[in-house]
Amino acid sequence: MRTIGRLAAPAALAVVAVLALTGCGRGAAPDAGGAGDIPDNQAFVEYRPAGAKYSIKVPEGWSRSETGDTATFTDKLNTITVGLGARGTAPDVAAGQAELASLRDNAGFSAGPVTVEQRPAGPVLLIRYRADADADPVTGKVVNDDVERYEYWHAPADMLTVTLAGPHGADNADPWRTVTESVRWLG
Repeated sequence: MRTIGRLAAPAALAVVAVLALTGCGRGAAPDAGGAGDIPDNQAFVEYRPAGAKYSIKVPEGWSRSETGDTATFTDKLNTITVGLGARGTAPDVAAGQAELASLRDNAGFSAGPVTVEQRPAGPVLLIRYRADADADPVTGKVVNDDVERYEYWHAPADMLTVTLAGPHGADNADPWRTVTESVRWLG
């Protein structure tokens, strides 16, 4: 009988500890290191495509694929797409709102603000929205992403579009700022 008593106290303490740490499964705050969070200690490397007119820092170790003037970097649930195109004039808020309106038929879409921000490479149009990512090819699971699209314009007609996407609510503000502040026009 005494053995059961000695085991019951540590077992009860363990149950209480587990319930406290998990929040009893009700109303617990989301995990700060949750799915899609890019670690604060993530290292970045410069990406400069052949014959480039720009450079940008991207997370080290992420996979890269290239098609034409577009490069995509991915790791788990996060994606950075960088594309160089042509545009005769700098994009403005009205143009960004028109682009945002053209996305409204995407699954899981929810419009966010369109603003002009300042970055070291100059003024940049920032378009924010939410949309569903492609389904995971193995599990079929679909994640709703927070998306930030930055449009950098450089005279006479170059436009660099940097699109950052990661799971809604992921804490990626600092890494995304590192990427968007690293853009440099060359030449």
